[in-house]
This record gives sequence, structure tokens and C-alpha cells, in this order.
Amino acid sequence: MKKLFLFFVLIITVSFDSPQEDAYGVGEWFKFRIHYGIVNAGYATLEVKEASLNNKKTFHVVGKGYTTGMSRFFFKVDDLYESYIDKETGNPYQFVRKIDEGGYTKNQEGFFDQSTNRVVVKDYKHKTEKTLYIPKNTQDILSAFYYLRNYPTIDKLKIGDSVAIDMFFDNETTKFKLKFIGRENITTKFGVVSAMIFRPLVQSGRVFKEQESLTVWISDDDNKVPLRIKASLAVGSIKADIEGYRGLKNPFKTKK
Repeated sequence: MKKLFLFFVLIITVSFDSPQEDAYGVGEWFKFRIHYGIVNAGYATLEVKEASLNNKKTFHVVGKGYTTGMSRFFFKVDDLYESYIDKETGNPYQFVRKIDEGGYTKNQEGFFDQSTNRVVVKDYKHKTEKTLYIPKNTQDILSAFYYLRNYPTIDKLKIGDSVAIDMFFDNETTKFKLKFIGRENITTKFGVVSAMIFRPLVQSGRVFKEQESLTVWISDDDNKVPLRIKASLAVGSIKADIEGYRGLKNPFKTKK
């Protein structure tokens, strides 16, 4: 459960090029139910708002993850991620990370300067500040999700194709890779939906059983809605399903 929200916002969908027309807009909101085996472990939400930074309008994306019920009694999670995203380039200006995962806490903000390929990270818990170099078009963990949804030729991917982005997290930039697996119809709370399937390449060991333990389904339409995630863990498995949505930019299509 501790790692789910992190990978949730990172792997839902796929891209590594500059966005064209946005698949999302201000007012979009998603809610996901998280299961650990047969147990309802918690929820995650993603919302797109609007903000102004340096007199420039941006997307202000807010992501939250939290445990509920008995899961909260055994392992309390309250995670908050925020990102301020340039509406034209899809690149982040600023990120916020405030987490409490079973007593493990972080309170950070990052400020991107894409023109000089740098990010300044302020750690309020440890009262430190670092300036780090990053590759061009580097995303933070939350902006990556929205940047990826705008891949202009996503419908032309062939089975087995892989794509990658540079993603900044925990004071490091890593190359995050995803492989396109195929298409299938899946049953959701809202009906049967045509979905594209992706498998991110993750590090095996402490958390995941093997390198390809994660599978992600996104809607095969103009919205690229995250529908489902399954993760095989070292102990048990976790599944996240879409529970609610509103404010989609395009019609959400279901099959009769």
C-alpha cells in the first residue's frame, strides 16, 4: 500500500513527446478504489484546477492517496502530491510532496527552471535546499501522468513497443519505461470499456515480484482515462479500479 499511490500517478498512461491538444482540462476529477486482495484498502483522487504563477495561468493538479477502515488502523497513509504545469509545453513549474506513510513523512517543494535544466528542491522537514541538474522536459511524478496522456501517436503503437520519459523523484532523475501490450475490453463500474494495456518496467526486489509485475489499463479514446492497475507484490497483490469521474474533456465511451 505504501508504494501504490507513487506508482499509480506515474504509470497510468504513456508518452515522451511534447503535448498537442490536451486530453484533459480544468475541472477533471478521478477517484479510484484500492484493493489489497479482497480488502478495500483505500482511495486515490486526481483533480485538475487552475492557478497563476508569475502572472501565467497553469494547470494545478492535486493528487491524494489515503487508507481507510482497518487498513488505516494497521498502516495509515495520507499522501498529497501537487504539480503546477505549463499549459503550452506540459512541463512542470513546481511540485509539492507532503506524505505520511505509517509515520514516514516528507514535506518538500521543487521549483523547475526548464530554461537552465535545473530544479531547486526545498526540504522543509530537514530544512535543506538543493539545486540539481535535470534533462530537458523532465517531469515530476504527478505532471508525468498528464504529460503522458497527450502523446500524439499513442494509437499507432504496436504490440511490444516501448516508450520512456525522464522523471524527477526523490532528488534523482530516472528513465521511466513502458511497454504496450495490446487492447481488450474490460468491465468497469460504468460498463464495458475498450482499453489499451501497458506494462511498466519496474525494479524487482523489496516491493514487486519481478520487473514486469505491474499492468495498467487506460481507455482507448480521446480522454485516455486510467481504468485499472494490477500489481503483484512480494506478498499478495494490489488492484486499483476507477470509482468515479467528472469534468472529462471528451465523452467517456462504454460498449453496450
